[in-house]
Amino acid sequence: MLLSIILLIVVSCNDTKKTAHANNNHEEAHWSYSGETSPEHWAEIEKNSDCNGNHQSPINIIHKDVDSVKITNDLKILYTPTTLISEVENNGHSVQFDFEAGDSINYKNETYYLKQIHFHEPSEHKINGIIYPLEMHLVHVSKAGKITVLGVLGEEGEESQLFEFFESFLPIKEGETKDIHQKIDLSSLFLEDKHYYTYGGSLTTPPCSEGVNWVVFKEPIVLSVEEVLKLRNNMPINNYRNEQPINERVVNYNY
Repeated sequence: MLLSIILLIVVSCNDTKKTAHANNNHEEAHWSYSGETSPEHWAEIEKNSDCNGNHQSPINIIHKDVDSVKITNDLKILYTPTTLISEVENNGHSVQFDFEAGDSINYKNETYYLKQIHFHEPSEHKINGIIYPLEMHLVHVSKAGKITVLGVLGEEGEESQLFEFFESFLPIKEGETKDIHQKIDLSSLFLEDKHYYTYGGSLTTPPCSEGVNWVVFKEPIVLSVEEVLKLRNNMPINNYRNEQPINERVVNYNY
């Protein structure tokens, strides 16, 4: 039962796992990023979701309003160069890379395992109102089914070898899945050297489940314009959710 709950939660971030497609085809057809089923209408059309909750994501992080704290050991990146990507899929909402067991993080003394990476273009989170060309979400799930997502913003500049590797498996048609089973070294992201914001939020796609730990890195990674465009050409146009109210939440800045 616990395994089923964990699987369902991971699927929800992108509605991508094949089991979810089998069980939720009717629901998946309801939401999109445009028209009458765009993010502004998710709360109306996804009746059993949290999309109208008070702790939703993404948010606009205003630096002057955050609580600054010295970095302790709240976040430890435990990525290794031997982790395997199992497959890549185009689920109609994003391009997603699924991982075999290996990489993990430790957040507030709890281990979360990397399950998948997907992309939004342009970014979902903003920092001081700035929208970045790209946002990468690294979704991690603990054995208890809790979720921590690392949000990495991308700006245009030099070519990224990591993104060249990701995009070597593109193009990929909507609904298509490709087996990969190749090693990937995520250390080139240098996440250990970056400052980050943390807050309690939600999944950014239906069912918008709350209780998600968000870690949004302040310093963006750099990739080329061509790499951004190649990802964009394999995803829906503007596959981002609109900004959500912060309400009473506190955003921490770890420096």
